[in-house]
Amino acid sequence: MDVQGGLRRAVSAASGHGVTAAYLTGWRAVRLLPEPAARATFDRIADGIHARDGRSVQRLRANLARTVPADDLDATVRAGVRSYLRYWCESFRLPSWDIDDVVARTRVRGEERLRGPVSAGRGVVAALPHMGNWDWAGAWACATGMPVTTVAERLEPTRLYDEFVAFRAGLGMEILPLTGGPPPLRRLIDAVREGRLVCLLADRDLSRGGVDVDLLGEPARMPRGPAVLARATGVDLVPVTLAYRGRDLELTFHPPVPHAPGDDGIVAMMQGVADAFSAGIAADPVDWHMMQKVFVADLAPRPPRPSRDGA
Repeated sequence: MDVQGGLRRAVSAASGHGVTAAYLTGWRAVRLLPEPAARATFDRIADGIHARDGRSVQRLRANLARTVPADDLDATVRAGVRSYLRYWCESFRLPSWDIDDVVARTRVRGEERLRGPVSAGRGVVAALPHMGNWDWAGAWACATGMPVTTVAERLEPTRLYDEFVAFRAGLGMEILPLTGGPPPLRRLIDAVREGRLVCLLADRDLSRGGVDVDLLGEPARMPRGPAVLARATGVDLVPVTLAYRGRDLELTFHPPVPHAPGDDGIVAMMQGVADAFSAGIAADPVDWHMMQKVFVADLAPRPPRPSRDGA
């Protein structure tokens, strides 16, 4: 059986939003390979994706250009695509990992910023960028006594979304759909009050109601949800950044962002998150897997708000 050849075709399709069958084939095939062989296969796939220089790679390059010098940019993008495919490799393999191995390979900085409040029965809102492997981070949190609730963008077709939910639920996480179900805010509030760790990806606004902040020295649009939730429940808003360290994953829990009142306070709180993200991304740009538009200069203009008289 040509596991590596089939895996290469499957993952290339999956990483390009291909058919569900291709994704599921890759998910199962990768578990048949030893980790070094799987990683080497995914590196080759990544190099092929980088060489084709499609729209996702071009977008990654444009985003990373905000923090990486021009002379280093192409090498960083190539390594960034490899890091992104590493995320896929690990996500395919995570359901078969020994949870003790997941914990042993997780390095943590500032853990007390989560552990203290959760141990006291208070929830925490953690805001994360698309860095490293957030599924791994969620598995680590659940395995070490911090149950996770999060929100996932609903994928099409439905079976693919269902597979993702089942995968993450198998790691111990509670997954709420962003759309196609009850608005998630009510359940997120309850989860915080139950003492759960609510993890929200926060470097890309999917609501069209986000706030403009400074990210990497340039205006960018981020969701307001993490700040709204933390302020509504009175719990800490903790930015988290992630980076690979050899075979390990390092999680950095930054100092909590101070609460502030009013709509300007929401912007200020998300700017605090953006400041932590900027520091983490600048330190480890290779591990920022942002292949969508986040900077205001790249986004379509917001539609004008209707006037008060409806004109």
